[in-house]
Amino acid sequence: MTDTHHRAAVAERAARAGGAVAREQFRGALTVETKANKNDVVTEADREAQQQVLATIQGEFPTDTFVCEEDVGPVPGDDDVLVDEVPDTGATWIVDPIDGTANFVRGLPLWTTSIAAVVDGETVGSATYVPAQGDLYAAGESATRDGTELVASARTDPETFAVAPVGWWDRDDRGEFGRLCTAIAERFGDMRRLGSFQLTLATVADGGLDGAICTRPMNPWDTVAGVHMVREAGGTVTDLDGNRWTYDSHSLVASNGEAHEELLAAAAQALT
Repeated sequence: MTDTHHRAAVAERAARAGGAVAREQFRGALTVETKANKNDVVTEADREAQQQVLATIQGEFPTDTFVCEEDVGPVPGDDDVLVDEVPDTGATWIVDPIDGTANFVRGLPLWTTSIAAVVDGETVGSATYVPAQGDLYAAGESATRDGTELVASARTDPETFAVAPVGWWDRDDRGEFGRLCTAIAERFGDMRRLGSFQLTLATVADGGLDGAICTRPMNPWDTVAGVHMVREAGGTVTDLDGNRWTYDSHSLVASNGEAHEELLAAAAQALT
């Protein structure tokens, strides 16, 4: 097994392990805390799941670094194992122990444990596990759901597309969110909002959604794993200017590769 294949396999195993920890507390008695605002929530399940993910990966790659959503306690290894940004060189793991915590605390099953393995700035493997449903989306040199190959949808007519607005807008920026919803409603057949960025991207890769638009800056743990899946499934991911999306881009437009320009136009409409 090459190093790349090994990392992709470990991403899958770690996603399952962390997701299993979170699932034990799902729909149980939770102590919910807030972070940046009253709707930015976190639970002990997030932290415990993240610790399990890190422990699983460190058993195989003890010297790698991590970019994680949650602050956690002591981590085995060097003091600098947790880093704030994805480095351009070296091996890093990007971890979101519960993507969709707001769904998790409401008892909604649309949340994931998502992991991306990155080497020298390029994603070499990713996994998004949906513990409440049992689905595992994974991508190495191809993309799969529970072993079945993922292929982005073949729809070409925007009026048949289902498109998701993703991201978070502060209270004083809700006008932009409203304009984005209007643009999607005017240009496409239907709209979905799942409440989990990673699940949304996995669903684009799986063909259940035809596109997703985020006009706001986002975190790498919300995006990198799913972007890799969309691309491996034959889809397209850019920023609002149509440039190839990277983990430091400030916007994201994902599509099945058909009518991508129409999604870019919808995003531009939201910003006017």
